[in-house]
Amino acid sequence: MSEFSIYFYMKRKLEIAVLSDVHLGTHGCHAQELVRYLKSIDPGILVLNGDIIDIWQFNKKYFPKSHMLVINVLLKKALNGTKIYYLTGNHDDVLRKFSDFTTGSISLRNQLELHLNGEKHLFFHGDVFDASVMYSRWLAIIGGKGYDYLIRLNRFINRLRQHFGLTNLSFAHQVKARVKKAVKYIQDFETLAINYGADRGVDAVICGHIHQPSMRKVNVRGRTINYLNSGDWLENLTALEYYGNAWHLYRYDELDYEFLDQNQPIEELFEPEYQEMEKRMQTNIPERVIRRLMNLTDEL
Repeated sequence: MSEFSIYFYMKRKLEIAVLSDVHLGTHGCHAQELVRYLKSIDPGILVLNGDIIDIWQFNKKYFPKSHMLVINVLLKKALNGTKIYYLTGNHDDVLRKFSDFTTGSISLRNQLELHLNGEKHLFFHGDVFDASVMYSRWLAIIGGKGYDYLIRLNRFINRLRQHFGLTNLSFAHQVKARVKKAVKYIQDFETLAINYGADRGVDAVICGHIHQPSMRKVNVRGRTINYLNSGDWLENLTALEYYGNAWHLYRYDELDYEFLDQNQPIEELFEPEYQEMEKRMQTNIPERVIRRLMNLTDEL
């Protein structure tokens, strides 16, 4: 058993963990891997930086147990003292009308500013810098569905490649690396986010949205801005972690969880917790609230 495996039971202590672009409710979401990661950490603050639930593509017929387990683990962390900030993104923008809402240890925000080690850190999803989202929303929705199909096809191809002993490929990465417009889009987004942070007088900006994990420092008008992006849980399976007065980029690695039976679905491994969650929801959540959540897509 590796040192990290022991941490799964001990839980790694983190000051802050940042996740974005999980896209629960889509076929491309790596919910099983995310459950493993979440159960291995104990953050004082957990920032969910947008697109956690994909309301654009939400379908009542597809929301598997592993996706519900992600929600269950998050709720348990909140009950156990973790402060959770849910920052809205474009795929969960319906929630923006409820921003600045707090219940218990969970707060819903559009942006978040934290002071860490004497420096100001600004957290936001980043879709405000995406013209396709701001001015052509339906085009962005269609693009999101196409992206989900691409991820599903990518998974199927990679299973075949694994069968023949070949390494995995990422179609989306290939497109982003080879298409000049895609490369420029990412560069423009990062530049806008960094300049926005400079205008706000912060020392660091922490974004999501473009599914490109990153950590780099940029000099803007005589001041240094730390640009951080937490990536996603569709392709990269990454998160940002803050401990020891420094940021670290975490990348999911199955070898870190080799002590678990990789062939056993996570929903079976944690079936008792799922049953407990179902009972709690049926007992404590009013039927009118459940109906409201299930009808959110009608507002799109």
